[in-house]
Amino acid sequence: MNLLPGPAFIVLMLLGVSVLPAQTRKAATNPKPTAEKCGPLAGQLLDCPKFGFTYKVIFGWVDRTTDMQQDEDLPTESASDSSKATSPGPDEPRRASSQSAKTLLAVFERPPGAPGETINSAVVIAVEPLANYHGIKTAADYLNPISELAEDRGFKVVNPPYAFAAGTKQLARADFSKERGKLQMWQSSLVMIEKGYIVSFTFIGGSQDEVDDLIGKLTFGPRVNSRVLKEKETK
Repeated sequence: MNLLPGPAFIVLMLLGVSVLPAQTRKAATNPKPTAEKCGPLAGQLLDCPKFGFTYKVIFGWVDRTTDMQQDEDLPTESASDSSKATSPGPDEPRRASSQSAKTLLAVFERPPGAPGETINSAVVIAVEPLANYHGIKTAADYLNPISELAEDRGFKVVNPPYAFAAGTKQLARADFSKERGKLQMWQSSLVMIEKGYIVSFTFIGGSQDEVDDLIGKLTFGPRVNSRVLKEKETK
C-alpha cells in the first residue's frame, strides 16, 4: 500500500482516520460522510456548521484538500490485486478506505515534497463514522493506539491523550515530536466525537509554539459574520 512521503506521510501516519490497527477497525458498512456542510475552503476560511467549527488558514499556504479527496475516491483494489501487494501488518499504518473517511481540509506551508530548510507545517482535518470502529467510545480511546504507533515509528510521545479545551469545546489531545535531521518536528492531534462521527484535527510545525498557534486558528460555535462584527465595533 502506497503512503505519502515526507510530512504528508506523517500526517497520514498519525491522523486517526488512517492508522488505527487492523484489529480495532471493523469493515465499513456506512457510506462515507459527505462534506456538503463542511467547506470548501473559501477566503482562507473553512466553515463547517455540521460539526460546529471553523478554521482560518494562513494566507499563502498550499491547499491539497481536493487531491486527498480524489485519492479517497479511487476504486479499491480487487481481492486478487490486493493479495499480490504487500499488505501492512496489524501494527502498520494504513489509509482509510474510500467508504469510511473524508478529508475536510489538507493545507501545507509549501507543496509536499518541495525542498526546504524548515519543517513543512501542515493542518489536516478529517472525519470518519464512529460505527466503523470496535471499542471506541471516547475521543481518548481513539488517540491511544495512535500514541502507541507513534512510538513504534520513532516519535516521542510528549503528552499522552489528555482533555483539551478549544474555547468552550472539550476535545482529546495528544502531542508528539520527532527529530528529522537537524530539525525537530512537532505534531498535535485533536479528536472529538460529534453526531456519530470521529472528527480529527492534525497540526504539524517546527516548534510546539507554532503548533499551538495553528491550533489557535480553530474555533467552535456559530461563526460571527465579519460585516456584522465590524458594524458593532463602529457603534
